[in-house]
Amino acid sequence: MPALMLGLLSLSGLGVVQAQDRWTIDPAGGILWTVQAGDSHHDHIEMSGRKVSFILNYGVAADGQLSLRRQIVFPLLRTIPNDTHASLIYTFGEDAMPRLLVDGREAQGGTTLSIRHLGLMTVSTSYSRPRQISLTRKLFPSTTGQFVLERLTLRNESPQTAKVELERTEKTARTNAESGVYGEYVIESRTLDAGERTLKPGESTTFTVAFSGRKASEPTPRIDSAAEEDARRKLVGSYLSQLVLETPDPVLNTAFGFAKIRTTESVYETKGGLMHGPGGGSYYAAIWANDQAEYADPFFPFLGDPTANEAAVNSFRLFAKYMNPEYKPIPSSIIAEGTSYWNGAGDRGDMAMIAYGAARFALAYGDRKTAEELWPLIEWSLEYCSRKVNQDGVVASDSDELEGRFPAGKANLNTSSLYFDALNSAVMLGHDLGREHALLDRYAEQSRQIRAAIDKYFHARVEKYDTYRYYAGNTLLRAWICTPLAMGIFDRAEGTVEALFSPRLWTQDGLASQAGDKTFWDRATLYALRGVLAAGETQRAVKFLSYYSRRRLLGEHVPYPVEAWPEGNQRHLAAESALYCRVYTEGLFGIRPAGLRAFTLTPRLPAAWPEMKLKNVRAFGRAFDIRVKREGEKQRVEVVSGGHSVFSRLIGDGDTASVRFSE
Repeated sequence: MPALMLGLLSLSGLGVVQAQDRWTIDPAGGILWTVQAGDSHHDHIEMSGRKVSFILNYGVAADGQLSLRRQIVFPLLRTIPNDTHASLIYTFGEDAMPRLLVDGREAQGGTTLSIRHLGLMTVSTSYSRPRQISLTRKLFPSTTGQFVLERLTLRNESPQTAKVELERTEKTARTNAESGVYGEYVIESRTLDAGERTLKPGESTTFTVAFSGRKASEPTPRIDSAAEEDARRKLVGSYLSQLVLETPDPVLNTAFGFAKIRTTESVYETKGGLMHGPGGGSYYAAIWANDQAEYADPFFPFLGDPTANEAAVNSFRLFAKYMNPEYKPIPSSIIAEGTSYWNGAGDRGDMAMIAYGAARFALAYGDRKTAEELWPLIEWSLEYCSRKVNQDGVVASDSDELEGRFPAGKANLNTSSLYFDALNSAVMLGHDLGREHALLDRYAEQSRQIRAAIDKYFHARVEKYDTYRYYAGNTLLRAWICTPLAMGIFDRAEGTVEALFSPRLWTQDGLASQAGDKTFWDRATLYALRGVLAAGETQRAVKFLSYYSRRRLLGEHVPYPVEAWPEGNQRHLAAESALYCRVYTEGLFGIRPAGLRAFTLTPRLPAAWPEMKLKNVRAFGRAFDIRVKREGEKQRVEVVSGGHSVFSRLIGDGDTASVRFSE
């Protein structure tokens, strides 16, 4: 199987050609890099559990030698000062690994054969001296413990009996007690089951190395490595079995599955409750109004993972603690296991983010009790935004979610667009909760007003395109002109789509944050792809989606959407993967929550696809499948729940179907 396959997609007019694929989709599941002679490549990936996160830097040199650097984050071992970045982090290099001995001599001539990933990293290596031995490494975080495991399975490939041994090694580091919130911490690497074993030809045996962290007052963890591997595989399998995408494109299906893993695994068990965290070596045991409330939380009900849903509800509870009668802004981020906050960029439009996310989550989650609990936060956040509406009718804020990295003026397009959608969701939710008609009528009128103000204030010709300026005085195209499309505002769709896919914004890694700049943030690209699909530019959107997905899944830095570059070195932040999934749920299938038991569908079936499906959706109080199939010039939209068709209708391209489940 070739390791490098030439992608054929060329994005005409942009000079952007799909790069060669380094990875392939493994028929057994996951993705596979088959290492060729002379090949050299290095990358990094993050994997997470409830109490630990694991950033693995891995690579293969031209001579086939493997290099691994294990950066392990302990979100619950807080350091001083207990701020956003106060998770204990320790890096284990090759010096922490025991030697592998074969017949009493160190194994040599190791050549890396392949690397496979599907929630666990599996590395296959062959040793030629002193005899032929194969080694399969499996690296993964514990699902519930504060440790990472590396399981090493040795197989005797020679025709003679061999004695193999993994040396008994231990490395212990102790932190300064005055530097830890909970005192002294102990970081260890140790061989769990060292010793010599005899292997007949074809026989195998497994050793394990554990990398752990703990409070000095706690005992060394007792670890059953086989059970831990089984638990990790079952957890990953549970993510993959829910909300299953089926299209004719295996790259899209696989990338969607991987994105579910990354966004859902990144939930940490803190003293402030379950908290979904971005990760990336910096952002743990904390939540943000954009990453969690706006990006990830509205997605989780569709997946139906109970841990992720609980973390979403908890995030809104944490934000709600900061509501106040003076309408001072809720902090952008609740940090340090919920005990403190960060508000270093002022009001970034955070209340619009929270109102938008909480209302969408409540609708899709479909639980009346939870919706009642979240309603005061939604109402408070909308009132805050209404008080920030300036003389031009748009919402003022100190910055936006990029926190001053690029100019945002005194009122930006993003904040007002989110406020518009939040008002619409609040009207729908309020009706189901029986809220006063006067209040809901006021929200509906405010929605009409802000939509008109968005067009009047932000509409502009920017760099020859009939689109939006991002703020007053803005003369360069910005990636976030896509936000109105994602919120269902299509007044300037044609010019905006042209601008987004113009050479001024689109790069080989998606949208540049600002025309002429090299910086990109995947979150804007994913918003844009979702919005362009919603606007009905299906063929163009799917072409760019296919290009982007292939690059992220099978290219040089895999297998998840990333945060940004050059900042952060393209970290695998978790909420970006949620945004990737929402390209499909809200863009391709056009799902819009419309009530606790209701939603609308505006599917965008590409011309070349006979059908597409979303299976095992868990939202609106039901488990159901959505099937969209071409029938002549129309599309049949069918919703199946409990083995029975509960909705079936022929619609035209771009038409909307309304689905309501019984209570």
